[in-house]
Amino acid sequence: MIDLHCHLLPGIDDGSPGVDTSLAMAKMAIGDGIRAIACTPHVYPGLYDNTTAGIREHVARLQATLDAKELPLRLMVGADAHLTPELLDRLRAGTAPTINDTRYFLLEPPHHVCPPRFEDSVFRFVLAGYVPIITHPERLTWVADHYGMFEDMAKRGVWMQVTAGSLTGRFGRSASYWAERMLKDGLVHLLATDAHAPVRRPPLLAEGRAAAEKMVGHDEALRLVVERPQAVIDDVPPANVAPIPALADGASSRARRAGLWSRFSAGVR
Repeated sequence: MIDLHCHLLPGIDDGSPGVDTSLAMAKMAIGDGIRAIACTPHVYPGLYDNTTAGIREHVARLQATLDAKELPLRLMVGADAHLTPELLDRLRAGTAPTINDTRYFLLEPPHHVCPPRFEDSVFRFVLAGYVPIITHPERLTWVADHYGMFEDMAKRGVWMQVTAGSLTGRFGRSASYWAERMLKDGLVHLLATDAHAPVRRPPLLAEGRAAAEKMVGHDEALRLVVERPQAVIDDVPPANVAPIPALADGASSRARRAGLWSRFSAGVR
Protein backbone atom coordinates (compact mmCIF):
# COMPACT_ATOMS: atom_id res chain seq x y z
CA MET A 1 0.00 0.00 0.00
CA ILE A 2 0.98 3.65 -0.48
CA ASP A 3 0.23 6.38 2.05
CA LEU A 4 0.04 9.84 0.46
CA HIS A 5 -0.67 11.82 3.66
CA CYS A 6 1.63 11.34 6.64
CA HIS A 7 3.30 13.70 9.09
CA LEU A 8 6.36 11.48 9.48
CA LEU A 9 9.18 14.02 9.26
CA PRO A 10 10.56 14.83 12.71
CA GLY A 11 10.27 18.23 14.31
CA ILE A 12 8.88 20.40 11.52
CA ASP A 13 5.15 20.52 12.28
CA ASP A 14 2.64 19.01 14.72
CA GLY A 15 3.50 15.47 13.66
CA SER A 16 6.50 13.42 14.79
CA PRO A 17 8.50 15.37 17.39
CA GLY A 18 11.78 13.51 16.84
CA VAL A 19 13.65 10.78 14.96
CA ASP A 20 12.80 8.05 17.46
CA THR A 21 9.09 8.69 16.96
CA SER A 22 9.54 8.77 13.19
CA LEU A 23 11.30 5.40 13.32
CA ALA A 24 8.52 3.93 15.46
CA MET A 25 5.95 5.21 12.99
CA ALA A 26 7.95 3.84 10.04
CA LYS A 27 8.14 0.39 11.62
CA MET A 28 4.41 0.45 12.32
CA ALA A 29 3.67 1.45 8.72
CA ILE A 30 5.86 -1.32 7.33
CA GLY A 31 4.16 -3.83 9.59
CA ASP A 32 0.80 -2.62 8.30
CA GLY A 33 1.81 -3.30 4.69
CA ILE A 34 2.72 0.24 3.63
CA ARG A 35 5.69 0.31 1.26
CA ALA A 36 5.84 4.00 0.36
CA ILE A 37 4.93 7.23 2.14
CA ALA A 38 4.61 10.81 0.95
CA CYS A 39 5.97 12.95 3.77
CA THR A 40 3.46 15.77 3.96
CA PRO A 41 4.17 18.31 6.70
CA HIS A 42 1.91 21.32 7.01
CA VAL A 43 2.69 24.31 4.82
CA TYR A 44 1.00 27.24 6.54
CA PRO A 45 2.78 30.61 6.33
CA GLY A 46 3.28 32.15 9.75
CA LEU A 47 2.76 28.87 11.59
CA TYR A 48 4.58 26.15 9.65
CA ASP A 49 6.91 27.92 7.25
CA ASN A 50 8.00 24.79 5.43
CA THR A 51 9.34 25.02 1.90
CA THR A 52 10.04 22.48 -0.82
CA ALA A 53 13.80 22.73 -0.29
CA GLY A 54 13.53 22.22 3.45
CA ILE A 55 11.10 19.32 3.15
CA ARG A 56 13.30 17.68 0.53
CA GLU A 57 16.30 17.92 2.87
CA HIS A 58 14.36 16.38 5.76
CA VAL A 59 13.07 13.56 3.55
CA ALA A 60 16.60 12.72 2.34
CA ARG A 61 17.88 12.69 5.92
CA LEU A 62 15.12 10.41 7.21
CA GLN A 63 15.39 8.13 4.17
CA ALA A 64 19.11 7.70 4.87
CA THR A 65 18.30 6.77 8.47
CA LEU A 66 15.71 4.21 7.34
CA ASP A 67 18.13 2.75 4.80
CA ALA A 68 20.88 2.47 7.39
CA LYS A 69 18.52 0.48 9.61
CA GLU A 70 17.39 -1.62 6.62
CA LEU A 71 13.78 -0.53 6.96
CA PRO A 72 12.09 -1.08 3.54
CA LEU A 73 10.12 2.11 3.21
CA ARG A 74 10.33 4.59 0.33
CA LEU A 75 9.81 8.23 1.24
CA MET A 76 8.66 10.99 -1.10
CA VAL A 77 8.33 14.75 -0.88
CA GLY A 78 4.92 16.30 -0.37
CA ALA A 79 3.03 18.73 1.83
CA ASP A 80 -0.30 19.25 3.52
CA ALA A 81 -0.78 22.71 2.05
CA HIS A 82 -3.30 25.02 3.67
CA LEU A 83 -5.45 27.08 1.35
CA THR A 84 -3.90 30.55 1.32
CA PRO A 85 -3.97 33.35 -1.30
CA GLU A 86 -0.35 32.81 -2.31
CA LEU A 87 -0.44 29.00 -2.61
CA LEU A 88 -0.90 28.84 -6.39
CA ASP A 89 2.05 31.19 -6.94
CA ARG A 90 4.16 29.10 -4.56
CA LEU A 91 3.28 25.89 -6.41
CA ARG A 92 4.22 27.50 -9.72
CA ALA A 93 7.49 28.79 -8.26
CA GLY A 94 8.27 25.42 -6.69
CA THR A 95 8.55 26.76 -3.15
CA ALA A 96 5.52 24.72 -2.05
CA PRO A 97 5.76 21.07 -3.09
CA THR A 98 3.41 18.81 -4.94
CA ILE A 99 3.45 15.06 -4.25
CA ASN A 100 6.65 13.58 -5.67
CA ASP A 101 7.02 16.58 -8.01
CA THR A 102 3.81 15.75 -9.89
CA ARG A 103 0.66 17.69 -10.78
CA TYR A 104 -1.08 16.33 -7.66
CA PHE A 105 -0.96 18.11 -4.30
CA LEU A 106 -2.72 17.92 -0.94
CA LEU A 107 -4.97 20.88 -0.20
CA GLU A 108 -6.19 21.36 3.38
CA PRO A 109 -9.24 23.59 3.88
CA PRO A 110 -9.92 25.37 7.18
CA HIS A 111 -11.40 22.92 9.64
CA HIS A 112 -14.21 24.97 11.18
CA VAL A 113 -15.42 27.38 8.51
CA CYS A 114 -15.98 27.21 4.76
CA PRO A 115 -13.87 29.94 3.11
CA PRO A 116 -15.67 32.45 0.91
CA ARG A 117 -15.76 31.29 -2.73
CA PHE A 118 -14.00 28.07 -1.73
CA GLU A 119 -15.04 26.17 -4.84
CA ASP A 120 -13.81 28.94 -7.13
CA SER A 121 -10.49 29.01 -5.31
CA VAL A 122 -10.05 25.28 -5.75
CA PHE A 123 -10.83 25.39 -9.47
CA ARG A 124 -8.10 28.01 -9.97
CA PHE A 125 -5.65 25.18 -9.31
CA VAL A 126 -7.42 22.91 -11.80
CA LEU A 127 -7.32 25.60 -14.48
CA ALA A 128 -3.60 26.02 -13.80
CA GLY A 129 -3.00 22.33 -14.54
CA TYR A 130 -2.86 20.92 -11.02
CA VAL A 131 -4.98 18.24 -9.40
CA PRO A 132 -5.95 19.37 -5.89
CA ILE A 133 -6.55 16.52 -3.43
CA ILE A 134 -8.84 17.79 -0.67
CA THR A 135 -7.65 16.29 2.60
CA HIS A 136 -10.06 14.67 5.05
CA PRO A 137 -13.27 16.43 3.92
CA GLU A 138 -15.24 14.04 6.13
CA ARG A 139 -13.67 15.62 9.23
CA LEU A 140 -14.54 19.23 8.36
CA THR A 141 -17.17 20.60 10.74
CA TRP A 142 -18.94 22.31 7.82
CA VAL A 143 -19.23 19.32 5.48
CA ALA A 144 -22.93 18.76 6.29
CA ASP A 145 -23.92 22.22 5.06
CA HIS A 146 -21.80 22.05 1.91
CA TYR A 147 -21.91 18.40 0.87
CA GLY A 148 -23.24 19.25 -2.59
CA MET A 149 -20.16 21.40 -3.22
CA PHE A 150 -17.88 18.41 -2.58
CA GLU A 151 -20.00 16.34 -4.97
CA ASP A 152 -19.63 19.02 -7.67
CA MET A 153 -15.88 19.33 -7.16
CA ALA A 154 -15.36 15.57 -7.33
CA LYS A 155 -17.27 15.43 -10.62
CA ARG A 156 -15.16 18.27 -12.06
CA GLY A 157 -11.65 16.97 -11.51
CA VAL A 158 -10.93 17.63 -7.83
CA TRP A 159 -9.82 14.57 -5.87
CA MET A 160 -10.93 13.65 -2.35
CA GLN A 161 -8.79 11.91 0.27
CA VAL A 162 -10.54 10.35 3.25
CA THR A 163 -8.65 9.37 6.41
CA ALA A 164 -8.49 5.60 6.90
CA GLY A 165 -9.24 5.97 10.61
CA SER A 166 -12.45 7.85 9.89
CA LEU A 167 -13.92 4.65 8.46
CA THR A 168 -13.11 2.76 11.67
CA GLY A 169 -14.49 5.35 14.10
CA ARG A 170 -11.12 6.68 15.22
CA PHE A 171 -12.28 10.29 14.66
CA GLY A 172 -15.79 9.96 16.05
CA ARG A 173 -19.28 9.33 14.71
CA SER A 174 -19.59 12.38 12.49
CA ALA A 175 -16.36 11.68 10.59
CA SER A 176 -17.35 8.02 10.30
CA TYR A 177 -20.75 8.90 8.86
CA TRP A 178 -19.41 11.34 6.26
CA ALA A 179 -16.53 9.04 5.28
CA GLU A 180 -18.97 6.21 4.63
CA ARG A 181 -21.39 8.44 2.78
CA MET A 182 -18.71 9.91 0.52
CA LEU A 183 -17.34 6.46 -0.18
CA LYS A 184 -20.74 5.00 -1.04
CA ASP A 185 -21.58 8.05 -3.18
CA GLY A 186 -18.44 7.48 -5.26
CA LEU A 187 -16.61 10.65 -4.23
CA VAL A 188 -13.47 9.19 -2.63
CA HIS A 189 -10.32 8.79 -4.71
CA LEU A 190 -7.81 7.94 -1.98
CA LEU A 191 -7.46 6.65 1.56
CA ALA A 192 -4.50 7.86 3.62
CA THR A 193 -3.46 7.76 7.27
CA ASP A 194 -2.84 11.44 8.08
CA ALA A 195 -0.63 9.92 10.77
CA HIS A 196 0.95 12.17 13.40
CA ALA A 197 2.13 9.72 16.07
CA PRO A 198 2.39 5.97 16.81
CA VAL A 199 -0.58 5.89 19.22
CA ARG A 200 -2.74 9.00 18.97
CA ARG A 201 -2.74 9.20 15.15
CA PRO A 202 -1.05 5.98 13.92
CA PRO A 203 0.14 5.19 10.38
CA LEU A 204 -2.38 2.41 9.81
CA LEU A 205 -3.97 2.01 6.39
CA ALA A 206 -5.03 -1.65 6.30
CA GLU A 207 -7.91 -1.11 8.74
CA GLY A 208 -9.37 1.57 6.46
CA ARG A 209 -8.93 -0.63 3.40
CA ALA A 210 -10.75 -3.48 5.15
CA ALA A 211 -13.61 -1.19 6.17
CA ALA A 212 -13.85 0.20 2.64
CA GLU A 213 -13.91 -3.28 1.15
CA LYS A 214 -17.16 -4.03 2.99
CA MET A 215 -18.77 -1.01 1.32
CA VAL A 216 -17.26 -0.83 -2.17
CA GLY A 217 -15.73 -4.24 -2.75
CA HIS A 218 -12.24 -5.69 -2.94
CA ASP A 219 -11.12 -4.13 -6.23
CA GLU A 220 -12.15 -0.57 -5.41
CA ALA A 221 -10.66 -0.85 -1.91
CA LEU A 222 -7.31 -1.72 -3.48
CA ARG A 223 -7.59 1.18 -5.89
CA LEU A 224 -7.95 3.52 -2.91
CA VAL A 225 -4.62 2.47 -1.37
CA VAL A 226 -2.57 1.02 -4.24
CA GLU A 227 -3.61 1.80 -7.81
CA ARG A 228 -4.61 5.46 -7.54
CA PRO A 229 -1.78 6.40 -5.13
CA GLN A 230 0.66 4.78 -7.59
CA ALA A 231 -0.89 6.80 -10.40
CA VAL A 232 -0.38 9.96 -8.36
CA ILE A 233 3.31 9.37 -7.72
CA ASP A 234 3.78 8.38 -11.37
CA ASP A 235 2.01 11.62 -12.44
CA VAL A 236 -0.54 9.77 -14.55
CA PRO A 237 -3.12 12.20 -16.01
CA PRO A 238 -6.45 11.90 -14.16
CA ALA A 239 -8.23 10.87 -17.38
CA ASN A 240 -6.03 7.75 -17.49
CA VAL A 241 -6.62 6.74 -13.87
CA ALA A 242 -9.21 4.11 -12.91
CA PRO A 243 -12.49 6.00 -12.35
CA ILE A 244 -14.55 5.65 -9.20
CA PRO A 245 -17.44 3.24 -9.78
CA ALA A 246 -20.88 4.87 -9.89
CA LEU A 247 -22.38 3.60 -6.64
CA ALA A 248 -25.42 5.83 -6.17
CA ASP A 249 -28.69 4.77 -7.81
CA GLY A 250 -30.71 7.95 -8.09
CA ALA A 251 -33.74 8.63 -5.92
CA SER A 252 -33.52 5.41 -3.90
CA SER A 253 -29.92 6.21 -2.99
CA ARG A 254 -30.81 9.76 -1.97
CA ALA A 255 -33.67 8.50 0.18
CA ARG A 256 -31.39 5.95 1.86
CA ARG A 257 -28.78 8.60 2.61
CA ALA A 258 -31.39 10.99 3.98
CA GLY A 259 -32.59 8.25 6.30
CA LEU A 260 -29.07 7.52 7.48
CA TRP A 261 -28.46 11.21 8.21
CA SER A 262 -31.76 11.50 10.11
CA ARG A 263 -30.86 8.54 12.30
CA PHE A 264 -27.34 9.85 12.85
CA SER A 265 -28.58 13.35 13.74
CA ALA A 266 -31.14 11.95 16.15
CA GLY A 267 -28.44 9.96 17.88
CA VAL A 268 -26.19 12.94 18.57
CA ARG A 269 -28.76 15.44 19.83
